[in-house]
Amino acid sequence: MTPSDPALTAFGASLSAITLAELGDKTFFMALILATRHRARLVFAGAFAALAAVTLISLALGFGLREVLPAWLLPWLAAVLFLGFGLKLLVDAQAMGADEADDEAREAEQVVAAAERQRPIVTARAVVLEAFVLVFLAELGDRTQITTVVLATAPALTFAGLLAGALLGHGLVTWLAVGAGRWIGGRIPERLLYRLSGALFLLFGLVAVRQALR
Repeated sequence: MTPSDPALTAFGASLSAITLAELGDKTFFMALILATRHRARLVFAGAFAALAAVTLISLALGFGLREVLPAWLLPWLAAVLFLGFGLKLLVDAQAMGADEADDEAREAEQVVAAAERQRPIVTARAVVLEAFVLVFLAELGDRTQITTVVLATAPALTFAGLLAGALLGHGLVTWLAVGAGRWIGGRIPERLLYRLSGALFLLFGLVAVRQALR
């Protein structure tokens, strides 16, 4: 996280972190399952709009912390959050079962099936709305949202860079889910993704510590 180009640094950090966090997540499988039932482009539109909305909420929360906390405290807060979240991901990866991705897929399928039993989907608008609502609710409090909030607390990362990276990451993963999700979903090593995400956040944390000590 060099101060020379904070927007580019924020973009790269957000893109890499969000892509790793979103692959194999519940919202990934939700978009995948919806795309097997409805037109893929409609599912993509609703799911991506939901992820964009949650991203904006998450960035607002992170940047809100920047406004209310003392400037000297922000680098230390970012360091603690990065390191803590990184360690949690590594611990979760160690305790994770081999069928974790299957569990996420089954849970997503149950949610979609329950929603469509209550209200049959017959129009394009209804498909977009269903994808938006289901993905939005699934994303709230999920690790991808926490990732975005944590990234937004880092003083060196700009709003525009974080937003652009997050949206590109969400767009890429959602496109994969609706386009090739069935093939990719069964091949995602969930434990490896957690470990890569954890290592990435530990790296962010060490950089934040260095900035806090300046």
